[in-house]
Amino acid sequence: MESDFLKPEECAEVDMALLSSKEKFSARLAIYALRVLKQIAGETGLSVAEISNQQVMDWVRNDESIQQSIQVDASFENFFTNLVVASLRPLRQIATEVGGAIEQLTVKQVVAWFEKDAKIRRE
Repeated sequence: MESDFLKPEECAEVDMALLSSKEKFSARLAIYALRVLKQIAGETGLSVAEISNQQVMDWVRNDESIQQSIQVDASFENFFTNLVVASLRPLRQIATEVGGAIEQLTVKQVVAWFEKDAKIRRE
């Protein structure tokens, strides 16, 4: 995994979206969480839906790119784990709406859902 949380093309996709700064942050977080959860699923043989909070925390604790980027302590591990786990809620909604598994979601689908959700909330 690279040290950047999002790839340049993922950032560009979010930046083009009609979203507020807060909504863009949430979309970026969901995209990053999707990548992390797919990686954990691949390492454990589980589906994303089966991954436990503890498995996310273990991954955060052991990921070299996070260790290199950030001074990690127990409170950060909890905070970051909670961010990734919280992203599961919109990812589950997106997967349900597109009729597929979380693992099959694309960046475009995630961004489109956040745009749709933002539009609904503004109306």
